[in-house]
Amino acid sequence: MGTLRRVNSDSDAGRLLLTPFQFEGLTIVVIGASGDLAKKKTYPSLYALWKSRFLPSSVRIIGYARSPSDDDTFRAKLVPYLEKASSIHGRSTETEMYKFLDRCTYRSGKTYEDEDAWKSLNAHISEAEENEKESSANRVFYFAIPPNVFHAAGQSLKQFCMGNRGWNRVVIEKPFGRDLSSFEELAAGMSELFTEEQMYRIDHYLGKEMVANIACLRFANTFLEPLWNRHYVKSVTITFKEDIGTEGRGGYFDKFGIIRDVMQNHLLQVLSIVAMEPPSRLAGEGFDQFIRDEKVKLLRCIDPIKLEECVLGQYVASDDGSVPGYLEDEGVPDDSVTPTFATCVLWIRNPRWEGVPFIMKAGKALNERKAEVRVQMHAPPAAQFLYPDSAQLNRNEFVMRMQPNEAIYMKCNVKHPGLGGEPVMSELDLSYKDRFPDEFSKLPDAYTRLILEVLRGNQAAFVREDELRNAWRIFTPLLDRIDSERPIPAHYAFGTRGPPESDKLISALGFRYHGGLYHYLDKLQ
Repeated sequence: MGTLRRVNSDSDAGRLLLTPFQFEGLTIVVIGASGDLAKKKTYPSLYALWKSRFLPSSVRIIGYARSPSDDDTFRAKLVPYLEKASSIHGRSTETEMYKFLDRCTYRSGKTYEDEDAWKSLNAHISEAEENEKESSANRVFYFAIPPNVFHAAGQSLKQFCMGNRGWNRVVIEKPFGRDLSSFEELAAGMSELFTEEQMYRIDHYLGKEMVANIACLRFANTFLEPLWNRHYVKSVTITFKEDIGTEGRGGYFDKFGIIRDVMQNHLLQVLSIVAMEPPSRLAGEGFDQFIRDEKVKLLRCIDPIKLEECVLGQYVASDDGSVPGYLEDEGVPDDSVTPTFATCVLWIRNPRWEGVPFIMKAGKALNERKAEVRVQMHAPPAAQFLYPDSAQLNRNEFVMRMQPNEAIYMKCNVKHPGLGGEPVMSELDLSYKDRFPDEFSKLPDAYTRLILEVLRGNQAAFVREDELRNAWRIFTPLLDRIDSERPIPAHYAFGTRGPPESDKLISALGFRYHGGLYHYLDKLQ
């Protein structure tokens, strides 16, 4: 029988287990290096890995974009973003930052199809690999560029820049299309160039600590799995709430809306892990494909979403008028009906979940910032006879809070302290900051975790092509109707819970709100 052991990633032995590529050559090419995504996410995450000694000391990080620049100017532009980057092990010194910047260089081309620029880039990489006398030389190409230039950049690097002395991996950022047909076109173009094993499609929610923890919670705890089905679960609600509006990005957001921006990707990925069947393995050889197989099986069981089972909303100015509404944001058309809030109901047609509503809620300009999974159980049987003097027993809920302040808690009924016997609701609580105070302060950013997984060759936290195809199959009929019929979204004031119609829909599905009788005591506030 094997023993469970904790890997200390702050030791040399621990790092070797996590990073078997440490003693091989590595070049990371960031395509679109001058853009916001690269500066705000990609480079700070690479720096966090560098500070934590999860990158080879000889790593080469080469930025490529269309904007002309020299190395020193490019490095200077990165400094403000790197200064904010946190290390997995908490180390942060100015010396470390400048050592990292020494590994960063920059190349530009007139376009992403510039043949001479790509040949020059390849010659630069090959010369460095030869000079380092590396027995194997691996290459990562990070696409921090819009989808409309994926294929052009992919063709160029495939033709001129792929290495032949190690593995080649391509990291692709969302959006992966805006509906099923555009996804198919994008997927066909990329599949002509790269194998599925070479492509790592990022959904950063899969890099969040609590999302990464869901499978372990479900399958490593005996008490949960027998309850995880329609016989005990009344509803599952997956919520994403932001307390800010579009804040000057309204013109960009208006092209997508909250459903394309958050629900079709982030929340559906969470749902698939919450609801999937047990994979053959959760660790060891081939486990990443076993996990993705089960996610695809689950997605194939979900009906396309109906507009009649959705509530769409759009925020207006705050009640006191101090914060403007969505239509007042720069770039938003005066007649826009793009939803900034949506509640959608999904049904999973399999023996485990038949009849259980999976409710997705996502919105901007709401009353709080929060992302969570809330599994509400059926009401206790015969509760009104067992406790005739109690108005109503609250239902048990199992809650996984993904942000902010990661926590897991189970709401349960207990006797009120004192001489009386009236049941009240409390919680069995695991707040990460209290239970793991040292580790909590060093939790890696989602992008940091995912880039490390790319280097390790673990694809479990990345989205496979057939996953995306089924995700778009579920959402495209709904999106087509919204685009063609242009339903008027319900209005809600900035800083509120969202449109009341959402609460009515959820209540009609059997979800019971505690009505203010319960308040989670957040120890972190």
